[in-house]
Amino acid sequence: MTNIAFIGLGIMGSPMAVHLANAGHRVAGYNLDPERAKPLAEAGGRAAESIADAVQDADVVCVMVPDSPDVELVLTGEGGVFQHARSGALIIDFSSIRPDVTIELAAQGREQGFRVLDAPVSGGEVGAKNAALSIMVGGEAGDFQTAKPLFDAVGKTVVHVGASGSGQTVKAANQLIVAANIQALSEAVVFLEAYGVDTKAALEVLGGGLAGSAVLNQKQENMLSRSFQPGFRIDLHHKDMGIVTSAARERGVVVPLGSLVAQLVASARANGDGGLDHSALLRGVERLSGKTQD
Repeated sequence: MTNIAFIGLGIMGSPMAVHLANAGHRVAGYNLDPERAKPLAEAGGRAAESIADAVQDADVVCVMVPDSPDVELVLTGEGGVFQHARSGALIIDFSSIRPDVTIELAAQGREQGFRVLDAPVSGGEVGAKNAALSIMVGGEAGDFQTAKPLFDAVGKTVVHVGASGSGQTVKAANQLIVAANIQALSEAVVFLEAYGVDTKAALEVLGGGLAGSAVLNQKQENMLSRSFQPGFRIDLHHKDMGIVTSAARERGVVVPLGSLVAQLVASARANGDGGLDHSALLRGVERLSGKTQD
């Protein structure tokens, strides 16, 4: 049994914290909206009143918040983790943020006696609820081994990919691939519908061939029903595509398709779709094709 603090109980963080509690760990969770702590409390965890309250007895501190500034605030801000956690605590950042920020925060953490892993996840809300996430981990190998039982409680594919920042770099690549897949699937759906094809049947046969993908399996129903309740918001994918294009430029790598998809994601956000699931990139294809939308 491990004492765990979990900071950030949103769409992803809440089910992850619940899985850790169900695995027998003592979990204290904190979220800016206290209502988000209810599922954890129902699973036997504790709703903390602040970050300081959550981390005071924690052996492990998990963080799952939206963006780089949020992680910086949680870790280094007034009343944050670095100020109140025990020396020697293992900090696991499940957030998806800039690799350079991760490297800097890990260095700061080590200077203050903490062990830090970057462990962004892929799999969306479905993966979080089913404890089937892919977790790409950067940091010291020994710290990874210490954390492995916790990763196994929330994920299915768990891989140590290198030093601090490596997890975030792999996640950026993941988001590039996912966005490109969603965009291609969106275009295929609008194309099929324009020809009056039985789109559900078409996607079934496409899914059985080389065109099959986890994106097709998980997102086709959203597109067919035009139901875009967020599992992963376009706002967040917009942030991630900014990370991809910026990091690629810094290393002199050309990502022409990634840059185009980043613009299409930005367009979806500018058209008011930022709060929708990223499968709502379909709406952008419809707009470009002159199709009427609700």
